[in-house]
Amino acid sequence: MKIYRTRKAKENILNTYDRLLEAWGTEVLPVKVPTRYGVTHINVFGREDAPPVVLFHGVGDDSALMWIFNAAALAPHFRLYAVDTLGGPGKSIPNENYTKEFEHAEWIDDLLDGLELKQVDLAGVSHGGYLAQYYAVHRPERVGRVVSMASGVPAESAGHPMKTMLRVFLPEALFPTKKNVIKLLTKLTGKNTAVFTDNPLIVEHYTYLLRGYNNMAMSFHKVNTFTNDQIHGLRGKTLYLMGERDPFYILGGGAALQTYQMNKRLFEDTGHGINHEMADDINSILIEYFSHS
Repeated sequence: MKIYRTRKAKENILNTYDRLLEAWGTEVLPVKVPTRYGVTHINVFGREDAPPVVLFHGVGDDSALMWIFNAAALAPHFRLYAVDTLGGPGKSIPNENYTKEFEHAEWIDDLLDGLELKQVDLAGVSHGGYLAQYYAVHRPERVGRVVSMASGVPAESAGHPMKTMLRVFLPEALFPTKKNVIKLLTKLTGKNTAVFTDNPLIVEHYTYLLRGYNNMAMSFHKVNTFTNDQIHGLRGKTLYLMGERDPFYILGGGAALQTYQMNKRLFEDTGHGINHEMADDINSILIEYFSHS
């Protein structure tokens, strides 16, 4: 399946991807890990002797954009592995096995084995938060702590995230003029929209993503609701960070977190880009949470 709509679209996205990485403010080591579903690109950074933390981004973005305001702050404390999701618009390359049979836990197994990591902490934003939770549910012995940002517990009461995504992203994502890109970023965020809209490189990259990335390339990433027992298993190891103005919180995610009494912290006037909008606060929370065994 094509990741990019045209060759030029790929060039534009990867060019701005590299410029975003340069803006991280910390040294980054690009690593390619072969898996049964294709070659996964990972941006590795931080102290080599520090505890490992694996990072997952959301749908329709990539690790370069996702962690631009977090990398430099986290690097002195952890060895971090920022994954480009297979099927996403980063540098990972799916193979012929990337089909409807794609299984998240098997893919992450291959990642950790390839990186020679036996046990890790996990953090993710949006769909990346789901990936972190999913792996913790299916491979609890390999996961220490989890932080799920802008992503609630996937229970029946939370509603289907893809339906919510369509409600939020349309119609602007279909007609990604500069005006509509700014409008969409404003819909997704809280009072600190400017962290996106006042950054020309972020706006440029995000515009290229909306225009040139084939969203159907993520269609093999199925989202499953968890059983009560699975959710109970997450309660002791997972911290949920959500903005009260996040559409995914408003349209069901908040209710499920309350129903299951999950360990959560809510941020007023904050939207879906929580780790960008509240970068200093989120960085401090991640450092504190992952620094306690």
